[in-house]
Amino acid sequence: MTSESIEPGHGHSPAAWTAVVIMLVAFTIGTVAFFFSVVWLVWASAALVVVGLLAGWLLKRAGYGVDGPKYQPKGH
Repeated sequence: MTSESIEPGHGHSPAAWTAVVIMLVAFTIGTVAFFFSVVWLVWASAALVVVGLLAGWLLKRAGYGVDGPKYQPKGH
């Protein structure tokens, strides 16, 4: 018994994945920098989090978001 369910999605799009990966890298770098007291790198990683947010937003605007024309979700 198979049925196709219409799901609103959980952000599984190139825009979302790109933003999340950039921000995870930024948080990892920031955590290590904080541990070793490298203040400038902590602030640089905070700026990289903002870059991740902007990258996700720009990719969504470019059509790579969940409802974008350039994104084709794959079935499970």
